[in-house]
Amino acid sequence: MQSRFSVLVAGLRRFFVILAALAGGVTCLMVLLAFLGKWDVARTVSAGFDAIGAFLLVIGFFVGNRGPVRLKSEQAALPFSGPRRVRWATPDERADTLNDSAVFVAVGLVMVVIGIVIDPRYSLV
Repeated sequence: MQSRFSVLVAGLRRFFVILAALAGGVTCLMVLLAFLGKWDVARTVSAGFDAIGAFLLVIGFFVGNRGPVRLKSEQAALPFSGPRRVRWATPDERADTLNDSAVFVAVGLVMVVIGIVIDPRYSLV
């Protein structure tokens, strides 16, 4: 059985890999966009981090507010197709929903903070 410390280290490693991949992708995309639009690179990258961070915060909010009811099958999702076939979510499904929400919110907050830190219009010191 794994120790708590090793599980925490593995989780943090995955979190930072996700964060690094997302930050690298946003940076590359925004630098390309800045060159194509002939805009200030630092400001464009900062705005990209802010926009992606805000998007992830909104997604995290909606994922976390998913109700306790789940569809039994994909066919039950069709509107006006008879009685709705729903079931209550299991405790594991509800925990997964909250965990997914926490990841989206945490990554979104870090992205917004990175966007604020690299914004050339403001000095943090």
